[in-house]
Amino acid sequence: MPPGGEEAIRLSEEIEADGETLLRIACEHGLEGIIAKDRNSTYRGGRYGDWLKIKCIQSDGFAIIGYQKSSSAFGNIGALLLAARKDGKLVYVGSVGTGFKADQAMQLRATMDKMKVSAPAVRYTGRRKNLIWIKPTLVAEIEYRSWTHDGKLRHPSYKGLRDPADNSAIYEF
Repeated sequence: MPPGGEEAIRLSEEIEADGETLLRIACEHGLEGIIAKDRNSTYRGGRYGDWLKIKCIQSDGFAIIGYQKSSSAFGNIGALLLAARKDGKLVYVGSVGTGFKADQAMQLRATMDKMKVSAPAVRYTGRRKNLIWIKPTLVAEIEYRSWTHDGKLRHPSYKGLRDPADNSAIYEF
């Protein structure tokens, strides 16, 4: 979605440029990505590989503030609840329910169950049920496409926990 929350599709004329450079610039401007096409191909309905959608992918650290229990997911984690920093405080930025490997999920669940607290570390206005809140000390590496108009992660995917010795910084608005 374009900055400012307008829900519009942006069309452009043909741009002849280096693809990597154009993608980098599109991502820097907060766009979803680019569409690339073989210059000599014509439009055909369907998927033939002539047109490629190349998406911007961002990756940052987010505090895990809890999880949603699920009896059918790896480690019984339906989704992790995430937070970022804004004005020095943690704010809820959505959840992630994909990207887990079975062994990672089991280990993560065991770690989180030792960190349970009775109330969330942030103001939570979501509608999820079966939530378990934890101390916000674990930082997850999350890949995502962009942000929604209401400040939530768009298409997040869990990539693992950040090692505190490396870079466990939490995304800050």
